[in-house]
Amino acid sequence: MTKTAKDRVLDHLEEHGTITSWEAIQNYGITRLSEYIRQLRSDGCVITSNWTENINRYGDKVRYVIYELKERK
Repeated sequence: MTKTAKDRVLDHLEEHGTITSWEAIQNYGITRLSEYIRQLRSDGCVITSNWTENINRYGDKVRYVIYELKERK
C-alpha cells in the first residue's frame, strides 16, 4: 500500500516530534503541510502550532510555524 502525504507527515511527527513547512518540502515534496495537519487534527491527533522567528540568509526576520505532536489519535 502506497503511503499518502498525510501518512508521511504523521510518520515524521511520530519519529521526530515536530515538523516545519521547510522540512515537509525538503523531505517529502509536501507544499500543503497545514492541510495535512488539519486533517490529522480532524482524525483526533493533538498537534500544537508554535510560531517562531529566525533570520533568513538575507538578514530579514522571518516567522514560521513548528507543528508539534502532543498526542496521537
